[in-house]
Amino acid sequence: MSVFTQSRSTVIRLIFVAAFLLLAVRLFQFQIIQQDYGRLAGDNAYYNKVVWPSRGLILDRKGIAMVNNVPVYDLQVTPSAIKGMDTSAFCRIFGIDTATFNRKMEEVKRKGGYTKPSIFQTLLPFATQSRLEEKMYSFPGFDLVQRTERTYPFSVGGSVFGYLNEADTGMIRRSNGILRSGDFAGISGLERYYDRVLRGQRGVEIFIRDSKQRLVAKYEDGKYDTVPVAGRNLKTSVDIKLQKLAEKLMKNKLGAAVAINPKTGGILALASGPCFDPNLLSGEAKRTNISNLTQDPTMPLYNFAIKGTFPPGSTFKAIGGLIALDEGLMQPNSTVGCSGRYYACGGKGVGCHGGHTVNLKHALAVSCNSYFCSVFRKAVDNPAYASPHIGYEKWRDYLLNIGLGRRLGVDLPGEYKGNIPDTTLIAKERGKNWTSCNILTLGIGQDQMLATPLQMANATAFIANKGYYYIPHFVDSIEGETSNDTLLRKYRKRYTPVHIPDSSFEAVHDGMQAVLEEGTARKSMIRGITMCGKTGTADNFFKGKMQKPHSWFICFAPRENPQIAIAIFVQNAGQGATYGAPMASLLVEQYLRDSLSPSSIKRAEALGKISVIPNDIKYKKYIKDSTDAFNRFEETGDSSYILKYLPPPPPPVISTDSLAKLAIIKVAKETEKQKKDADKKNAADAKKEKEAVLPKRKNTVNEKDTIN
Repeated sequence: MSVFTQSRSTVIRLIFVAAFLLLAVRLFQFQIIQQDYGRLAGDNAYYNKVVWPSRGLILDRKGIAMVNNVPVYDLQVTPSAIKGMDTSAFCRIFGIDTATFNRKMEEVKRKGGYTKPSIFQTLLPFATQSRLEEKMYSFPGFDLVQRTERTYPFSVGGSVFGYLNEADTGMIRRSNGILRSGDFAGISGLERYYDRVLRGQRGVEIFIRDSKQRLVAKYEDGKYDTVPVAGRNLKTSVDIKLQKLAEKLMKNKLGAAVAINPKTGGILALASGPCFDPNLLSGEAKRTNISNLTQDPTMPLYNFAIKGTFPPGSTFKAIGGLIALDEGLMQPNSTVGCSGRYYACGGKGVGCHGGHTVNLKHALAVSCNSYFCSVFRKAVDNPAYASPHIGYEKWRDYLLNIGLGRRLGVDLPGEYKGNIPDTTLIAKERGKNWTSCNILTLGIGQDQMLATPLQMANATAFIANKGYYYIPHFVDSIEGETSNDTLLRKYRKRYTPVHIPDSSFEAVHDGMQAVLEEGTARKSMIRGITMCGKTGTADNFFKGKMQKPHSWFICFAPRENPQIAIAIFVQNAGQGATYGAPMASLLVEQYLRDSLSPSSIKRAEALGKISVIPNDIKYKKYIKDSTDAFNRFEETGDSSYILKYLPPPPPPVISTDSLAKLAIIKVAKETEKQKKDADKKNAADAKKEKEAVLPKRKNTVNEKDTIN
């Protein structure tokens, strides 16, 4: 072999070796260093289909499903898998144009990325779903995903259950890897508080794709598929019948009704008015409905039970009396003179009902302001403490211990703490040298004192139990509960924050029973049930002007072995005996007897129909509703939306000839009536003349027998 030939052969060998080494290096880079290419290849060959679990149910205390599931379909898309798709046909199915399609795809890419599946549209209508199923092979990259949507068979509990929505990027980031794009999570209510329990665990089915991105078979016959794990059910303390009644009573009212089982802290019913159907927060129209509810001037999405903070008014007097008894500042038979006002602090004084207050029982029954102003001053000016400031802080500690002025920790997000002002706040408002006279109305539940209906219901349970309470809560148990489930531990702990003797509680119970039997709420007494309660009429100022007061009522029943404790608040409704007391009375009857008497049913219907929403809010709502109706009319052309907002038609115009004819007809009818009346009179006269010629018969009855 010539030198030239040997040289060329060596060069060729070197070229092959170099090519081999280059290929090896590139394979090493692709497979070991840069694994994205392998992942992309896998993404093209395989498709991971998410199988969504069924969300856990929410049950009432008897195991009845208050929140259920129905199957729905979402359309999911993986942008990187869209190749050779008939976009026009796709847009025709959804009734959109290409520009809208492109805009939605850009939103999908921003939300979930280019290679990850994301939701293109949720809650597909059945007709759209059917048309898609027929042509899914024409839309590579798209997939129908089944999941469940919430439904509420009793149409109550909107303020309790909350609602679901697709997790946004912020929720996904805060979940520490638990939530992913396309997951639905609780936004409010029990759905949010117990989201991890209710959600369950998603499953995955792995499919093989062909070169045209079509799913041809399961990978390894489903060997590596994972089965979804359904969410766990929640067993609550809610009585669905009581919840329905509470929402009926709170209809067309701003406020809340809260009922608690004092023996467990379990919430039996919680209604925030005005109430709404929770089904509005589910289904295709959810987004529109949420927007409408959010803009509604009556604030139906605002939970008054845990967020509404208002002066508790005279309902607080039962607590004030209890503190004074425990501090030894008075006895149950202590008396306070009352001439119509409490004048001890000078000035105009605090108004009262007038008349000498015999004892604590009578003071609670008639809600005497003078009595409890005096009681409060004794607590603040207690000589056992070095100054009124220390006496006040001691008094305030009682309230904080029983759950006023702080968050209780109910299993609903967004609870407000109310306000029991501390000495720093009082000094800021009244000066550093303030005295008990400067804060006098705190003793009757006014001034800067603010409480939620939930806090007042819990305080009532504390009084009913003679010194202990459980943190109010809805969920009593979780399906399949284990030692790892710690959410409910704090709700099973009994709290005894202060040690007050039973004799003090009995004295307060006597007065609260007298409220129903001889006092301010006597019209709401239930025959056969011994109920203890207290009315409250809280002053309401807006921009320095007195408005219509708020109506409060707290109660528990029966007195011995209490089974239910209630707090009701109705904004701008007047005296506590007007609305709060009769509404609470109906709730007590329903719960203890599991039904209402016929007369109580009528009262419940009547109370539910009464609207006490302030006129300015009614006007704002009318403006909003009528505007929405006319917008819908312009969109659809359907005049039924606006009929009730149109002015009544003018009376018909009657011609002169028609008026003349009507006059003739009227005269003819009057003449005919006069003739008939005359005929009747003549017939009666003729009968009398005939009877007058008959002979008189002898009376055979004893005259004495006819006297009675």
